[in-house]
Amino acid sequence: MNDRLIGIDVFVTAVEAGTFAGAAQRLGLTRSAVAKSVGRLEARLGARLFTRTTRSQSLTDDGHAYYERCRRALAELEAADAALEAGRREPAGRLRLTMPELFGRHCVLPLLLELGRRHERLSIEARFDDRRADLVEDGIDLAIRSGPLADSGILAARPLGQQFVAVYASPGYLAARGRPEGFEELQARREAHAFVGYARQGQAKPWLHIGERGRVEEFEPRARLVFDSLEAVADGAVAGLGLARLPTWLAERQVGAGRLVRVFDEPAPYGYPLHAVWPRVRSTPLKLRLLLDLLAERLPAITRPPGAPASP
Repeated sequence: MNDRLIGIDVFVTAVEAGTFAGAAQRLGLTRSAVAKSVGRLEARLGARLFTRTTRSQSLTDDGHAYYERCRRALAELEAADAALEAGRREPAGRLRLTMPELFGRHCVLPLLLELGRRHERLSIEARFDDRRADLVEDGIDLAIRSGPLADSGILAARPLGQQFVAVYASPGYLAARGRPEGFEELQARREAHAFVGYARQGQAKPWLHIGERGRVEEFEPRARLVFDSLEAVADGAVAGLGLARLPTWLAERQVGAGRLVRVFDEPAPYGYPLHAVWPRVRSTPLKLRLLLDLLAERLPAITRPPGAPASP
């Protein structure tokens, strides 16, 4: 890269964000990294661009003039990028993704293989890992995340439907222990049942569900067997060791084979929101847009409970 371009995008972002801290959040950098980049730019130019105090920062006259020219130059570069993208009909280059391991292998991998077959110039690197990666730090183009999202000034997000869950058990277990009709009966007769629980990072998870008043409620299964793998939880239920709360996309495969039964229907199925998350950019590349569209079109149907109507 031409040395004269280094630091210009950081400088422009610092001006538009109003503070170095705001620029750091937008760019996924530390505040000190932004300050050092601006300092190096000032040293190269031999001019002060900002007047800085402990409480505020403002542009100098030189800074104002330089910002206007840099802003126009960056706008031209963005227009050139957009023109190139508009003329490109075939996605090319590398896409790096990360997603929860089990969900990714079962639900997302078939879509990635389909995308790879369609577009031979596209390279796909997928990480199946339950650890939440730092997208900017790790150079990740897109992550798929289950559950609520934290507010972020540097990440963009797109809904991908919900990961619905239900209560399952083996036919043998229900024949021996009885079949509860809902969470109210399950709560009242908790001691009559055994449970197979799920834990993340050593902490057992409660079963969330929609109560009679339409609010999210918790049920504590008090499980004797607790696993950090949903596949292991499903295996425990298949073995007749208790009731299990499982994603419908995972359990219904065992239901079709006669190994599991959905214990009861819930008035309002509970689902964990699914999102695609990626570093916020001014212009989304074609390869990323195609992936986002494919995920948004197909994942809701893959995770929808059997018999549930499609979303309008």
